[in-house]
Amino acid sequence: MTRHYLTYFDSHYLPRGLVLYRSLKRHVPDAHLWIICFDDTAHALLMKLALPSVTLVSMKEFENEDLLRVKPTRTRQEYCWTCTAATIRYVLGAAPDVESVTYLDADTMFFSSPAPAIAEAGTSSIVITAHHWLKDYDLSAGSGIHSVQYLTFDRSPESLLALNWWYDRCIEWCFARFEDGKFGDQKYLDDWPERFKGVHVVRHPGIGVAPWNNSRFTFTKSERGVLVDGEPLILYHYHSMKLYKNVSYLYGWYPIAEHVREWIYRPYLDEIAAVRAELRRSAPEFAAGVDRFALPKLHPREIYHFTKGSLQDLRAGRYMRLAET
Repeated sequence: MTRHYLTYFDSHYLPRGLVLYRSLKRHVPDAHLWIICFDDTAHALLMKLALPSVTLVSMKEFENEDLLRVKPTRTRQEYCWTCTAATIRYVLGAAPDVESVTYLDADTMFFSSPAPAIAEAGTSSIVITAHHWLKDYDLSAGSGIHSVQYLTFDRSPESLLALNWWYDRCIEWCFARFEDGKFGDQKYLDDWPERFKGVHVVRHPGIGVAPWNNSRFTFTKSERGVLVDGEPLILYHYHSMKLYKNVSYLYGWYPIAEHVREWIYRPYLDEIAAVRAELRRSAPEFAAGVDRFALPKLHPREIYHFTKGSLQDLRAGRYMRLAET
């Protein structure tokens, strides 16, 4: 049976979105990916690429009256968050034959098949993941217990009830601030296991590994690939990674061990580089969009900074630590 997945991104996120697509097709060959294109450039370029097993949706097709009404009141980031539930509703509404759809953040990459996590969820109507925050970085009070990174909804009444409730809440309020127990689209998920029936929180350690939690796990390598607490790494979330001019990278302030950088980040950087090179060959009009971003003024927090000149240092596990500014 074809499993349907969904993501959304604009042209700035296109390399990451293509890395996600490639990794999905590598590990789930019969998967079908729906891509909501958040600008016309992304839609035009993806149309040109004509990726197999992909359905492209333009903003003109996707945006409805509710979204257009609140769009002027939200920042770009807030509007993207506002749209997450709407993208899932769109796929289920546009394709009556699709029994379920799994939403994926565009800055994730598959390392192995999600089959173990799917089997674990069984007949659950909704599948979500926990943040598993590190103790010293626990932001659950402000950012949520669960993460909007990997979500599955089917067509059952229980699932649609939750999805429509989430959609309505995000239309009413979805901002990048903590207010009255809310934050973006994410805090709404906190009580779902109690609020709605058929909700399963993934227990498999290989789903939803991210910078904010990777230090709590034990990573090893075997003939099965990268293992997380002895189980295959399935999906890694490259949160807080930003790509800038001259293939520059910024990381967040979470601790990332040397072997994690080598086994998990290096493959991702290599995939990004390969996608960018291919885009410059097949869609040279994209090159200007890739390279027009200079490094921004550094955020006044402690971060790790990698430039093109120090990329080899990154791969060797070395980094330059920048103090708070």
